[in-house]
Amino acid sequence: MDYKGQVAVAKFHEKQTPVKFDKKQQIEKLRAEYLKKKQKQTDK
Repeated sequence: MDYKGQVAVAKFHEKQTPVKFDKKQQIEKLRAEYLKKKQKQTDK
């Protein structure tokens, strides 16, 4: 692969990374909410 190709791939991955990061954060948020609900149920 030539230099231009490598730069294009690097830029492509830079664009892709934030999406994966956002999804990870979303999953963590959902998990936290789920655990909170579960705790409330066991407290009753």
